[in-house]
Amino acid sequence: MAESTAIGKIRLKEGNNGKGGSVNLRMYINQRRNYLLGKRILDIIGSIMVILFVLSWLLPILYLLIKLDSRGPVFFVQKRVGFLGRSFPCLKFRTMHLNAEANTRQATDDDPRITRMGRFLRNSNLDELPQFFNVLAGHMSIVGPRPHMYKDCTNFSRVVGDYKFRNLMKPGITGLAQVKGYRGPAQTFDKIFRRYQWDAFYVRNANFWLDLRIVHYTAMQTFSYILSKFIIIDEVSAPTLAGELIEPKNALN
Repeated sequence: MAESTAIGKIRLKEGNNGKGGSVNLRMYINQRRNYLLGKRILDIIGSIMVILFVLSWLLPILYLLIKLDSRGPVFFVQKRVGFLGRSFPCLKFRTMHLNAEANTRQATDDDPRITRMGRFLRNSNLDELPQFFNVLAGHMSIVGPRPHMYKDCTNFSRVVGDYKFRNLMKPGITGLAQVKGYRGPAQTFDKIFRRYQWDAFYVRNANFWLDLRIVHYTAMQTFSYILSKFIIIDEVSAPTLAGELIEPKNALN
C-alpha cells in the first residue's frame, strides 16, 4: 500500500508492469505546484459561489423536506480519510434513519436504512452539497478521489496493496471513478480494484481540463436525474475521459 516513511517517500506500483517504485512526496508536489495552487484557488471560488448562490436558498428547502421525511438531524457528520490519510469531519445531508451501523456498514441500493428523501438525495448527488463547506475549509477539493470511512479504507487496502496511493490527492466531492460508473457500494474485488484504478489514474494525471470535464459530467448526471423526476428526457450522452467511453452511472452499482 502507499504509505509515508521516515524519509518522506511513498511506495507505489508504477505503470502496468507490477514493479514497485519510490516517489518522493516533496518532488511529487513540487512538480504539480502550479496546478495544485490553481486548483485550490478555484476550489475556494467555486465553493463560495455554490454556498452563496445555491445552498443559500436550497439548504432551507432540503432542511424542511428531510425533517418532514424522518426524525433525526439534517446533517450527517462522519470521520473520513483525507489527504495523506489525515482524518477530517465529512459533511452530508442525512439520507438514512438513525442507526448504529452508520459508521461501519456500507449502504446498498435496497438498504432499508435509507429514507425516501435520502434515496432522492443519493441518486441526484445532492446529499454531497454540504461538502462545499469542507472544500472551503481545505479538507476537500471539488474534484478528487472520494473520501472513505476508515473501516472501508482499511478493508480496501487489504484487497488492493497500493490503495492508499489515492490519498496523495485531496478527496473530492466528485471524481473520475464516480463519473466512470463506480459509485455507491463497493463489495466485490472488481468494483474495489477498478475504482482504485481510476482514482490512481486521476492522481497521476490530474489537470485542469480533466477536472473541468469531471465537473461537467457530474452536473449533467445530477440535472438529468432531477429533470427525469418531472419530465421524460433522453439519457445524457456519455462523453469520453482518458480516451475511453464513460459507462452509465448505474451499470456497475
